[in-house]
This record gives sequence, C-alpha cells and structure tokens, in this order.
Amino acid sequence: MSDLLRNLDAVQQRIAQASQLAGRAPGSVTLLAVSKTFPAEAVRAAYEAGQRAFGENYVQEALLKIEALADLRATLEWHFIGPLQSNKTRVVAEHFDWVHSVERLKIAQRLSEQRPSVLAPLNVCLQVNVSGEASKSGVTPDQAAALAHQIAALPRLRLRGLMAIPEAASSSAAQRAPHHQLHALFERLRTDGLALDTLSMGMSADLEAAVLEGSTIVRIGTAIFGARDYSH
Repeated sequence: MSDLLRNLDAVQQRIAQASQLAGRAPGSVTLLAVSKTFPAEAVRAAYEAGQRAFGENYVQEALLKIEALADLRATLEWHFIGPLQSNKTRVVAEHFDWVHSVERLKIAQRLSEQRPSVLAPLNVCLQVNVSGEASKSGVTPDQAAALAHQIAALPRLRLRGLMAIPEAASSSAAQRAPHHQLHALFERLRTDGLALDTLSMGMSADLEAAVLEGSTIVRIGTAIFGARDYSH
C-alpha cells in the first residue's frame, strides 16, 4: 500500500472515530482532500482510491490540474478554498463546483453573474474570521448574517453554509471553542430562515475538534499528501 493510500485510510479512520464519539451518523462528514502544491498524478491516485472531493487554493495551479484530469470531471468535485480576487472570479465560476472562501458581496455578485447557465448553481460558503486574526480573511461574526442573506438572494449561487480557519491551538478545548462559535452562528442563521447544511471547518491538526462541534466538511492536506513543497 502506498503512503498516500495509507494516509487516506488513516484520515478516514480519524473522521469515523470522531463521528462515533460525537454520536453522529457514519458518512455525515465529507473529506475534502486539499491538493495544493501536489501534482495532478497525486490527485488521480487519491481518486482511484475512492476520494472524490478535492480542494485547491491557487487558481492557476488548479486550472492546470482540472485540465489534466478532465477525463474524471463527471465524478470529481473541485472546491476552491483560497482567497479569491475579483480578476479570478470568472475562471472559478466556470470551473469549480464549490467556493468556500466568499467574504465580500462584490465577489459573490461576480461569481453569480459569471456562473455559466448550463452549469448547476455554484455552491458557496461564507468565510468567517471566527478567531479575529488580522492575518486571516473572512467576515466578522457580527457582519455574517447580513452578508449571508445578501448572498443567498443571488441567482446561480447556492449558499450552503459557513467556513472558517480558526487560530491554531494545542489543547482539544482550545481547538473546539472557535468551532463551537461557528456552529452557533450557523444555527442562528438557520433559525433566521437560511437553508444552510454545510460547516466547512477542521484541518489536519484539529479535525477531531471540528467533527465534535458539527463540521460537515473537513479540509485535509498534509495528513493525506504529506508536507507541502512550495519550491516550484
């Protein structure tokens, strides 16, 4: 068994164990394999092992992989999870199934206008800066409700839920706190009439804390593909 297959299996086991501990149904958490900096061949190998959803942070890098793996497109889901600039919205709207990193109305409006009508509505998540870090993208929790309602009203988009990248923490309690906060905001928005079903939270170091607090998509890179190589 290759390292990638072994890693993929280990991550699936971690998700299953955390789900069981949380009393959640098997299959209620989707694994998003974050393939940034790794070649299309690594994505293909993970696909052949049964993985179907892949996350990318950089538009140009992602487009090369999408093209290289065009033969798998009918059954492979591409999720854009990185910061999105206005000049890149068109290609993202045309090539991706999901965008997790929407934080401004202008970006959402451009995605809505540029999503081809022949494609299904683009699934989007509102990115929330739940830890209040100056270095992190995302709308503040206080501003999230107003922006979520504006995005939900746009055509060609489907607002699915919320995404966050909490500040790194070492203890389980410290990891769970921001995930708990995001889940509470998610439930408030649902009570407020938004049909949300997705909490995109949890990465390699804190996936258990995220699953315990209700994550429905965990974004896992290094625990599957190994250490990233940014030299190229």
